Amino acid sequence: MRVVILGTGTSFGVPVIGCDCAVCTSNDPRDRRMRVASVVEGDDGRRILIDTPPEIRLQLLAARIGGVDAVLYTHGHADHTHGIDDLRALTARRRENLPIYGSAATLRELGDRFPYIFDDRIRPQPGTSKPQLVATPLEPFAETVVAGLPVVPLPVPHGDLAVFGYRIGPFGYVTDAKSVPDEVVDWLRGVRVLVVNALFDRPHPTHLSIDEAVTVARAVGAERTLLTHLTHRHGHAALTERLPDGVEPAYDGLAIAF
Repeated sequence: MRVVILGTGTSFGVPVIGCDCAVCTSNDPRDRRMRVASVVEGDDGRRILIDTPPEIRLQLLAARIGGVDAVLYTHGHADHTHGIDDLRALTARRRENLPIYGSAATLRELGDRFPYIFDDRIRPQPGTSKPQLVATPLEPFAETVVAGLPVVPLPVPHGDLAVFGYRIGPFGYVTDAKSVPDEVVDWLRGVRVLVVNALFDRPHPTHLSIDEAVTVARAVGAERTLLTHLTHRHGHAALTERLPDGVEPAYDGLAIAF
């Protein structure tokens, strides 16, 4: 399995527009954080994309990924979905529709927000196109084979939403979680690599703090835990120094094979 972390930033991204703080003006490329997304590649070369943030075109180009075989959505927030139209470039070269997956609520939200994609009565104007997608809802904790990989959706609270994290074989991915319930921790035990969101030092009403994310990492016990959904309050180098062994900040473009 191979995982590419395409983006690691919050909904604002880093640098933040109009900000001249030390992280936003840093020369360390690891401090430049596009919105959150990842690609998981199985041993057979098939790929699952997790989320379509606004920069997904740039992210896939930077990672030299020219195609994916399925898309998993964590939830419907703009920073995780508003690059969906760029799937046109991927579906234009496919002989069949691209399967997308998520909770029933998330897929309904996508349909409401992007009716030109999901409403078959809306036809593209001559000379134009739209992403050719087929949506399949997933049930919490029910394993589904997606692009040849076993995928288990793991519901976690994000304010008043239930966001899907995912276990994909030996890989765990949880973003935009305020907490990780014990049942989800149990499902994640045994993963080799865990990606989990970490926002501020202080508690936040909809996201794990850095200390809370470290607590989750210890409970899961993965060989390697990568923090994502990072803000401009923490530079990569300084955050690396303060984290315990086995926990580190992810960065855009990080590739892991295991």
